[in-house]
Amino acid sequence: MKAQDGMYIDGAWRPAVGTGRIDVVNPADGQVIAHVPAGTEEDVDAAVRAARAALPGWSATPPAERAVLIGALRDALQARKGELTETVTAELGAPLSFAKAVHVGASIAVVSTYVELAASYAFEERIGNSTVLLEPVGVVGAITPWNYPLYQVVAKVAPALAAGCTLVLKPAEDTPLTAQLFAEAVHEAGIPAGVFNLVTGTGPVAGQALAAHEEVDFVSFTGSTAVGKQVGATAGAAVKRVALELGGKSANVILPGADLPKAVAAGVGHVMNNTGQSCNALTRMLVHRDQYEEAVSLAVAAVADHPTGDPRTAGTRVGPVVNAKQHERVRGFIAKGVEEGARLVAGGPDAPYEQGYFVSPTVFADVTPDMTIAQEEIFGPVLSILAYEDEEDALRIANGTVYGLGGAVWAADAETAAAFARRMDTGQVDINGGRYNILAPFGGHKQSGVGRELGPHGLAEYLQTKSLQF
Repeated sequence: MKAQDGMYIDGAWRPAVGTGRIDVVNPADGQVIAHVPAGTEEDVDAAVRAARAALPGWSATPPAERAVLIGALRDALQARKGELTETVTAELGAPLSFAKAVHVGASIAVVSTYVELAASYAFEERIGNSTVLLEPVGVVGAITPWNYPLYQVVAKVAPALAAGCTLVLKPAEDTPLTAQLFAEAVHEAGIPAGVFNLVTGTGPVAGQALAAHEEVDFVSFTGSTAVGKQVGATAGAAVKRVALELGGKSANVILPGADLPKAVAAGVGHVMNNTGQSCNALTRMLVHRDQYEEAVSLAVAAVADHPTGDPRTAGTRVGPVVNAKQHERVRGFIAKGVEEGARLVAGGPDAPYEQGYFVSPTVFADVTPDMTIAQEEIFGPVLSILAYEDEEDALRIANGTVYGLGGAVWAADAETAAAFARRMDTGQVDINGGRYNILAPFGGHKQSGVGRELGPHGLAEYLQTKSLQF
């Protein structure tokens, strides 16, 4: 695969300060496909200082002009759609169809929303005898995960640009090639030098240096809750703004009277998408005791509709997990589920292929709320089905984890489902299969994080308030 042997800083690719390299591995076969530089503190410092120098000019650029340049970025990404799709599949293992539609297609759609928002957002308003200004927060340190290597980048970069911020992006070390292609698109779009900068590297070195840098005003991090706590502590020590989009253990609650076959099939599909590597995956399916065994049978049948295989092959719906460490971690969770007494009804810990980091799509029945697989984020194609006695019991189970990112409710009618959803302690809930909305705020309650991404709420994260009294 094509890779840049440098960092994108101040509008150009420049050599890294150090000599360290990161291997990029294709998870479908375990082979190294490229190398990228391992950024140092010096690389991060150069990128941050370039962003700081570019801030006055970019923040003073009229929003309508920023919108034009974000539109040019969207067009540059669209022109690279095929290359981006192939790269996501190669470094993440996402099936081509999912990579094209979601990883790339939805990402371009998100950028489009900020073309419109940059031009139409009310950056000032009159309140009594005051004019309230919404100004860019400053230099942004954006740290993104590997599971959506383009989508999570645009969810941070597009609103930052729309707000008038400059930024430094540190992408996940497993999936840096997609971020490099994004940087090339930024350059082609004509976004001024220093406004966007890219440093590849590891979290403990480049990520930590970015979060701690004295010239970074705001840190936006997406990743695990454990690392998010460290990032939050680092930012808090310097009293800088932070947004954290972290882990999840989302509940899919199927109430009596719902269309059970539709709800179960949709729930299984949601877990298997992206090989279960979604922070909002509906990994806990809650079913009334009277319908429990029927739901288990439906889930087993639905898993059969999600074949595992080479992500480049047409018809594959579940690819490999991202790396060897994740491969062992997910299989370890499956073994733990068996050990704790859950009933394995599909899949299991055995790898389905000798090569690559594949995990069989797995379904557990007879899962109790206290089991490890019902409490901890697995981040793989693993579904736990839990029984409940009544709605209050279902609510207790749904809210009974440290997470609160996503969720779903199915009922005989939307009003009943929405009434239950209002009592769920989570940031986003789908009602009777409601479609994902790229303008709706996305983020979590509890240990799933703070702050919101996407749409106008995502833009607001990159703004700070000033009032002028007259």
